[in-house]
Amino acid sequence: GDHVFLKVTPTTGVGREIKAKKLNPRYIGPFQILERVGPVAYRMALPPHLSNLHDVFHVSQLRKYTPDASHVLEPESVQLREDLTLPIAPVRIDDTSIKRLHGKEVSLVKVAWSRGGVEEHTWELESEMRTDYPH
Repeated sequence: GDHVFLKVTPTTGVGREIKAKKLNPRYIGPFQILERVGPVAYRMALPPHLSNLHDVFHVSQLRKYTPDASHVLEPESVQLREDLTLPIAPVRIDDTSIKRLHGKEVSLVKVAWSRGGVEEHTWELESEMRTDYPH
């Protein structure tokens, strides 16, 4: 059958299974659709580490997966850590911003991160970035 990505949210319960300091994925998968169980719900084939989740999801929690060869990583090109996660590293600072929070000014930086050749951006506290990545 077709495959879909599953949205990572507190309501799906998926977020508790994936713990990382930075860049938790917004979607995981792809997972195979086993059957349609209503006008807006589908039963999914979930891997064993997600067996504590109910296997039926509303369409709002799913995103269609279109097979694409560029999504496939060659095993030799992937350097996994012992806990089977990909190392993540800041690549550059793309923007800065100062926000007022509880009457204080807080410096933020927009960081470009790289994990497994995929780049994502997040806003981080400048002070935390200086502590975590002093160079």
